[in-house]
Amino acid sequence: MSRIQIPLDVLTSRLNLSDRFAGVRSQSLSNRFANLKPISEFLDLKRLSKPANFGEVQSRVNYNLGHFSSNYFVVFLMLSIYSLLTNLVLLFDIILVVGGMWGIGRLEGRDLDVGFIKATSSQLYTALLIVAVPLGLWASPITTILWLIGASGVSILGHASFMDKPIDEAFSGEAV
Repeated sequence: MSRIQIPLDVLTSRLNLSDRFAGVRSQSLSNRFANLKPISEFLDLKRLSKPANFGEVQSRVNYNLGHFSSNYFVVFLMLSIYSLLTNLVLLFDIILVVGGMWGIGRLEGRDLDVGFIKATSSQLYTALLIVAVPLGLWASPITTILWLIGASGVSILGHASFMDKPIDEAFSGEAV
């Protein structure tokens, strides 16, 4: 039985992922949200249509990922917030770790002396680790991350593939 070889470089080169992510990395956060399209354009029901073939899906996804990238980032942020609000144990664990690290950092290497207890910074970090790791494993972060990847992938790629290009953009690709 022969192994199936999936040519990942062909898939990634057709979707032009490296150039797309390079543009995202070079932008500041204020510039990222300056490109936010209005909700009436983002959810324009008149431009929703079923693509005729896979080539049209690719063309729409390539165009819409560039055109609505800021809106898709907002959708991803909203889904991230929703996933944390529905998994309160994970939210508590994240707040516990961030607050614990901040609190231990505020000690600036000095020992914590609370009445009859004296603890060094390494003991505090160890105690935080002993509490946060089991709590974090119980909160199932992997399930939350997989849900976030699936929900954002379906939402973003679904929108990008069903949202038709504007008329002026649809004909500009054919003229070349």
